[in-house]
Amino acid sequence: MATLRDIRNKISAVKKTQQITKAMNMVSAAKLRGAQQRMEGFRPYAQAFSLMLGNMAGRVEPDSHPFFQKTEPVTKVGLVLMTADRGLCGSFNVNLINTAVKFMREKEAQGIEVALVCVGRKGRDFFRRRKVEMLAQYVDVWNKFDFSNAVVVARDIMSAFTAGEVQEVHLIHATFINMAIQRPRLVQLLPIQQVEAEEAEAASTMEYLFEPPMEQFLEFLLPKYINVQVYHGFLENSASEHAARMTAMDNAQSNCKEMITQLTLVM
Repeated sequence: MATLRDIRNKISAVKKTQQITKAMNMVSAAKLRGAQQRMEGFRPYAQAFSLMLGNMAGRVEPDSHPFFQKTEPVTKVGLVLMTADRGLCGSFNVNLINTAVKFMREKEAQGIEVALVCVGRKGRDFFRRRKVEMLAQYVDVWNKFDFSNAVVVARDIMSAFTAGEVQEVHLIHATFINMAIQRPRLVQLLPIQQVEAEEAEAASTMEYLFEPPMEQFLEFLLPKYINVQVYHGFLENSASEHAARMTAMDNAQSNCKEMITQLTLVM
């Protein structure tokens, strides 16, 4: 049976853990405010941009730009996986990695090879231990990132697509729903797909007039669209990570408080 000294030492250790989790909770709360503001400010722009390009994809000839062209058969696809650089954020990283693993198994069952682009240390470490091929990897990008980081990632995947190394490019990132819910989202970046039927019907009244000529216009617009979608993933993932860590640290504080109460009663 534990002695009185052992119980006191354990209470002291749990109190120190409680202080650490409280500090991490406060840091995550402060970071979340800024990340959430950036994400909520950028989300309508990214969604409108995606709707416009998806609607345009059904109105222009696929030969007008390589980003609209579908290659058959598909033998290799690229997957951009966004995870956190650090842990202690509940099941945040696990859910994203599981979504990627499920996607890869489905493609492998169809005889399609998957090449990974990992953004974040946790995803990179997970797949590196399993000897999975990676087109590129980016770590330490979440503490301070701007649009230029998204441009670097987007440039690599666009180069791989136009060079024929991959026939499709998909992106997995977390979507911020609220403080308690952050869901993984899988979206196809390349080739650009038409919008869904309901959205297409809502946008069917739109008519596009191109100035300068369409080919020149698309050459400028489409790379910018990929940059915007990748940056949107950055913002959503960042806000989701801070919210998940804040929730995890709040739960940890509650568990510490409960443990201290039980140990005090035993003492």
